[in-house]
Amino acid sequence: MADIDDDLDAEAFGITDRIVAEVLNAVMQGDALAIDALLDPLHPADIAHLIEQIDSRERRDLLTLWQGGIDGDILSELDENLREEIIQQLAPAELATALRDLDSDDVVDLVEYLGEDQQEAVLDALDASDRVVVEQALSYPEESAGRHMQSELVRAPDHWTVGEAIDYLRSDVVLPDQFYHIILVDPRLKATGYVTLGRILSHPRSTPLRDLTEETFRTFHVAQGVEEVAQAINHYHLITAPVVDDDGRVVGVITIDDAMAFLEEEAEEDILRLAGVGEGSLSDNVYETTKQRFPWLAVNLLTAILASLVISVFEETIAGLVALAVLMPIVASMGGNAGTQSLTVAVRALATRDLTPSNIWRVIRREALVGLLNGLAFAAVMGVVGTIWFGAPMLGVVIAVAMVVNLLVAGLAGIGVPVVMERFGIDPALASGTFVTTVTDVVGFFAFLGLASVMLL
Repeated sequence: MADIDDDLDAEAFGITDRIVAEVLNAVMQGDALAIDALLDPLHPADIAHLIEQIDSRERRDLLTLWQGGIDGDILSELDENLREEIIQQLAPAELATALRDLDSDDVVDLVEYLGEDQQEAVLDALDASDRVVVEQALSYPEESAGRHMQSELVRAPDHWTVGEAIDYLRSDVVLPDQFYHIILVDPRLKATGYVTLGRILSHPRSTPLRDLTEETFRTFHVAQGVEEVAQAINHYHLITAPVVDDDGRVVGVITIDDAMAFLEEEAEEDILRLAGVGEGSLSDNVYETTKQRFPWLAVNLLTAILASLVISVFEETIAGLVALAVLMPIVASMGGNAGTQSLTVAVRALATRDLTPSNIWRVIRREALVGLLNGLAFAAVMGVVGTIWFGAPMLGVVIAVAMVVNLLVAGLAGIGVPVVMERFGIDPALASGTFVTTVTDVVGFFAFLGLASVMLL
């Protein structure tokens, strides 16, 4: 029974260790037919995951044997750090074939972070009309709706009926592979509303499309931030977000699947940045990973030196009562953990726009009170521990008061630092953790050792 459950779990995830081992074995034996048989039934996301799991030499050998196997769907699923490596190994004809069936937004996503030579190779592989669309998208700001929209959409005059729309869809017009709405436009191509395919198919042919438009209809400008558009799609439960130019004409759409993928990517980036590891992935080599992590380790070193300088000020106090050296890490650690809790809540609230000028002071007050109450609770615990452990009641009082001060400051720093960083236009997930930890270390050491020097010596 356990084996069956394990198999079900593995199948639900997609790629299995067994498939990876079989593919690598076929690569070692140079068996192209076996590779085809193993990979052809797999979903593009599973193939991309497999490619990301193996090393660069194995990837090179795999692509050499599996010629023509890589398509645009697989490239779009790959980690962006690997795409350039894979594209370099594809012949121009293979690259053109791979990109032929991709939507414009997927092509833009593939090429925007490539080097100039690789970007030009991808653009050369496109048809002339597709290249114009992609180059236009690349001309918009990096994190704008215009950069991330897809140009493939279905428009219809707003005076049409259901019958006219159905006849149009059944004609020889080229339609997107997937779409959910027909966007209604006036004679100047300005959007006036949209109608779901479900409502079109469930009404008589004589019904005017105007009578079937959705109340949720809204448009977004090409220069608007894509994160803002994605959050609006999520907030208003939209399926399609039409994107308009300066004249209000519809030039593209952002769909719910792309919006959710973008929000997921932003959430992953925030998690990595909070830990100070940049935007790396498991496919990065040793040098790239070291380069990404080194700057924040250097910043941590400087902040650690700052905390050590605070300790050095109280060198004589510590020498006079060695128990202080034993208890110092407890105060600093509790403050750091409390600060991280508040910080995590703040960064998430800022990312989802739940934390706004209208509620910021209420949230700051809440975090301060939470820090104070937790500080009082743990102060009581550490007061007893300090008294019993070292037989010095005043030592217990000192660590108890220091605990209250540091946890209160931790709550304020955890919410205040990311808010201040956002006000200055800095990503609050980027370095907030380092600064919050520095504040709690410095305040914790200063409060604990300062009180000890006054009350115990």
